[in-house]
Amino acid sequence: MEKYPIPFIQHGISTISPLDGSMSHPNDSKRITKTALYSWVLYKNIPLQLMVVGIIVVTVAMRVLPLEMQKRIINEAIGLKDLPALWRYCALYIGAVTLAGILKYCINLMQVYIGEKTLKVVRERLYEHLLSLPVQFYRRTSPGNVISYLITEFIPVATFIGQAVAVPAVNVLTFLAMAAYMIHLNPTIGLISISIYPIELLILPRIQKYFRRANRQRIEHTQRLSGLVGEAVSGVHEVHSNASIPLEKKRFNAVIEKLYKATVTQNSIKFGIKFVNNFFMSLGPFVLFLIGGYYAIQGHFDVGAIVAFLSAYEKLYDPWKELMEFWQVYQDSSVRYNQIMRAFDHSPEFRQVSEGREPYALDNDIEIRNLTFVVGGNIRLLDNVSMSVKGGEHVALVGFSGSGKSTLALCVAQLYKYSGGSVLVGGREVSELTKQDISYNMGMVAQHPFIFDGTVKENLLYSCQSLAMQGGSCTPSGEAPTLDDLIKITQQVGLFTDILAFAFRSKLTADVSTETLKTAILASRQEFQEGEAGMYADVAEYIEFFDFKKYSQYMTVAENIAFGSALDQAFDQEHLHEHPQFILFLEEHGLDAHLTVLGETLARVITDELGPEPAHEAFKNSPIPEAEYGDYQKVANRLDSGEPLSEEERGLIFKLALAYIPGIHGQTVLDKGFVNRVVRSRQDFMEKVVQEYPNAFRFFSPDKYIGSLNIQDNILFGRVRADAEGAEEEINHRIMQALIMQGALEPVAEIGLNFEVGSMGDRLSGGQRQKVALARTFLKVPPVLILDEATAALDNKSQGRVQNILTNNWKGKSTVLAVIHRLDMLPYYDKVVVLKAGRIVEQGTYDELLESKGSLYTLIHGKED
Repeated sequence: MEKYPIPFIQHGISTISPLDGSMSHPNDSKRITKTALYSWVLYKNIPLQLMVVGIIVVTVAMRVLPLEMQKRIINEAIGLKDLPALWRYCALYIGAVTLAGILKYCINLMQVYIGEKTLKVVRERLYEHLLSLPVQFYRRTSPGNVISYLITEFIPVATFIGQAVAVPAVNVLTFLAMAAYMIHLNPTIGLISISIYPIELLILPRIQKYFRRANRQRIEHTQRLSGLVGEAVSGVHEVHSNASIPLEKKRFNAVIEKLYKATVTQNSIKFGIKFVNNFFMSLGPFVLFLIGGYYAIQGHFDVGAIVAFLSAYEKLYDPWKELMEFWQVYQDSSVRYNQIMRAFDHSPEFRQVSEGREPYALDNDIEIRNLTFVVGGNIRLLDNVSMSVKGGEHVALVGFSGSGKSTLALCVAQLYKYSGGSVLVGGREVSELTKQDISYNMGMVAQHPFIFDGTVKENLLYSCQSLAMQGGSCTPSGEAPTLDDLIKITQQVGLFTDILAFAFRSKLTADVSTETLKTAILASRQEFQEGEAGMYADVAEYIEFFDFKKYSQYMTVAENIAFGSALDQAFDQEHLHEHPQFILFLEEHGLDAHLTVLGETLARVITDELGPEPAHEAFKNSPIPEAEYGDYQKVANRLDSGEPLSEEERGLIFKLALAYIPGIHGQTVLDKGFVNRVVRSRQDFMEKVVQEYPNAFRFFSPDKYIGSLNIQDNILFGRVRADAEGAEEEINHRIMQALIMQGALEPVAEIGLNFEVGSMGDRLSGGQRQKVALARTFLKVPPVLILDEATAALDNKSQGRVQNILTNNWKGKSTVLAVIHRLDMLPYYDKVVVLKAGRIVEQGTYDELLESKGSLYTLIHGKED
């Protein structure tokens, strides 16, 4: 079969070898959910476990030796008044105790190491398995449950794996050694004392059975509660819109009541087990005092032997107690482990790796024959769908909501496993291809793409990095995409202006490599400073330039007083109102009274405007931070009631006044007298700071780079006026021109590419997320591109730009299968396929279908002629 030339460098895929290079273990090839808990105990840990057992043997000997020394110290050293023997036996006693403690410490460390090392492998394997499970699995499984199972519930499992050899070995050997020593001291008393434990061994497992059952129920209810909370938090908007807090509370209470009962039951049984243990522990001394006392009175048992016997019995109980606790850990771990593995015991629908061969480089023609996709209840989302797409052809899928167009795209992309029929790409059945084959030959952009936590750059390179790990490459050279590649692709999808905006709002770090960039920024600043006489005169009116002799409406009151920004934390916006020297300066220049009035006015006005429970969006243009709103509500109430404010509340008033930006916040107009006083006080403030706190502030100087300001403010040496609607984009365009002239655009763009997008890209808009998703897929240049309403969140201009890229750069090269929501884009496609109720009702060129006045005509015009 002829191969389609794709821009990937293909390499062989090596098989996975054991992590430590040792002989293969059955768990390496077995599916993780089919592995037993105990199979991990010796998983590549045999040398370590043997070492632990060796240390345990020495430890047990060191535990018995002090008992014998006790007896000899009393009978020989003290009884015979032998001082050298006293020193000798005491030295042996303390030496044995110390060595036993050190060895126990080593055993504990090795237990932790073994347990955590094995748990790391289990989590890695399970995580890999989880990611390979079908998409539908995650539609019926709560993310909260998955996270809880993978992280929290595995903690006792690690404890058990680490203890599985060491704890039974050390305690069984200790128990036998102590029992043997007791029999050595007195066979009768020793055998009677030891006979208590078989009785306990008959009773405790029966109680443990109920403990396991209660523990299993507790875990189930905990998982259900975790899922319920995660669901409610994720759907909090739905909860609020339906005023369903009482309903959610009822659901929560029902589950937490069951959890409460299960937890109480479990702990009741747990304390019952402790009672039984303590009772049997007390029987040993009882036997010793009764029978041993009789023998001692008769002269058949010396005092040293009684002391040694009593110590031995107490130490006999310790391993028994630890064994009982270990048994509980095992039961708990077993329940958790089995529950986790049952929850995820599903087979992946598709193989992940192309073992024993290179990934296919397929022709990019698509053949769909009698495709059927059935979900629960025999609902046919696709019903005998058939169509052909030639390599390099662009096909649009359209239809009303629920017609099956997205389902068809997802079946071709191997995200859904179809129920019947066939999907061939380059003559190969999609359901038989590996994920590696799909990665080499396909790319997909969803309507709601997922953006990972990290930088824009990391998200753009995500597909390429994944491909590189599988032996492929996004570039003909086999290297990672360069900065030029990233800039080019972001320009194509309209993301580059967003990246520059991210950069312009960033501050430069104190890196030596930024000195050249700072010089370029200062040179760009000179161009903007020429104002109406310069080359950027068309945007000068939208900028309020920093002027030492004028009050800036777009700086905070604190910035206006200082005509600069703080470098020392004690003088920043959060702490300046608390600094005694700053307060003294305000008093000396008659600013404190004005600030008090301003702060009180703002507290009253803002809390009146926002009300008792303002929405998050209401704080966008508010000088009061959302987190401190409750404090200011209390201050406002005290002001209204005429009550005097506390020292802390007066500080809040000053803090609010100092954070006020008239041009942005706009709640009140500043008094002209106050404004003039602020401007006149600047020189005094600078002189005071330079003399007393030389490194506390960076003052705004037109010929110096100001590290405390972002790149945009540094270039403009000012701030964009909020009332200049639409000016931000135009100004950014002029800044970009200035940076190009200075040869500094690329380093600034790189700063923007390193912008942190936040969890799930929450710092990006919906349109920006789609642009990132489009760019990362376009970087890959896949032979087959699946677009599932991939431009739905973009504005018309951006959608048009993306469509032009597809038409001009991809047509005739890559096959495009696109689910379309904007019907005016259909003329750009070679073929239009119209679906209805899971069936194809017509297909052909755009003009042909309009001329036939069938389903597409109805879809566009809303009625049939």
